[in-house]
Amino acid sequence: MEKIIITIGASSNHFGAYSENCPGIYGAGNTAEEAKEEAIKGLELLINSREKKDLPAILNGEYSIVYQYDTQSLLNYFNKIFTNVALERITGINQKLLHHYASGLKKPRPAQRKKIETALHLIGNELLAVRL
Repeated sequence: MEKIIITIGASSNHFGAYSENCPGIYGAGNTAEEAKEEAIKGLELLINSREKKDLPAILNGEYSIVYQYDTQSLLNYFNKIFTNVALERITGINQKLLHHYASGLKKPRPAQRKKIETALHLIGNELLAVRL
């Protein structure tokens, strides 16, 4: 199964989304969530507006969608779920610094980005193992 990679990034006044490996998929919005939704609408529009033979090859078979965020967009997208207090607990990164990353005042070093990503993956794996 192919993976369509949609990158979500923040600018000074909005969020944008585009596919790295499937030309023609774009979206934008006031939030990361809006940009993500608009990119999905862009994908649907692309599929519905072209003949199958004119679609990018990746769309001719089975595919899944993978989202790749910059740190600012990720922290903004998940701020309804994870408070900075919770993120500090799981990442070991100071709340004030997390706030600076989320607001775009500072950009995290690669090691800090990796800490955030690893912590979220650990939580995700634990949640996948939960049975009720």
